[in-house]
Amino acid sequence: MEKIKKSDSELIKLYKEGNEGAFECLLHRHKARVYTTVLLIVKDKYIAEDLLQEAFIKAVKTIKSGRYNEEGKFLPWITRIAHNLAIDYFRKEKRYPTVILEDGSKVFNTLEFAEDSFESAQIRKDTHAKLREMIQELPPAQKEVLIMRHYMDMSFQEIADNTNVSINTALGRMRYALINLRKKMNKHNIAYDQNIYPR
Repeated sequence: MEKIKKSDSELIKLYKEGNEGAFECLLHRHKARVYTTVLLIVKDKYIAEDLLQEAFIKAVKTIKSGRYNEEGKFLPWITRIAHNLAIDYFRKEKRYPTVILEDGSKVFNTLEFAEDSFESAQIRKDTHAKLREMIQELPPAQKEVLIMRHYMDMSFQEIADNTNVSINTALGRMRYALINLRKKMNKHNIAYDQNIYPR
């Protein structure tokens, strides 16, 4: 494909004016970077390809609706869309992570040793559903780092790289997320390992 030496902003302007090839040029220019970002999070090339496609479809809709206003910053914007889709993917997955609080105690640790009777399995399912609900109520930056750490098993360095913050900021957000989560658990009387962390 012949390279068009135009900026992202110029290509978006052309696309808005009806030049379909301009968006194709943007896609070819940035898809590798966006794909890599998503792949680092989901660690599955097929899911990464799906989310990449979804991100660019979302971008098209936003640009066509006239809501795009990140002039000159197309790459960070499209990367953020893809990044958020990857986070949403994990949020929708019915996974039961072990969330470790800021003092080292595990959320629902006591449930891990329960016999897998129908009743205990149902209690565990309901409790984890409540946990996911409480995680959703956290401030966006805290929610993001907690999901990436506990649901995606990402290192703090990976989290820092993927969210464009320092490792100290990522650690700080995680600490506040866990403190807030514990407050919510106390409020709802949800158990964590009280042998390690007495009330």
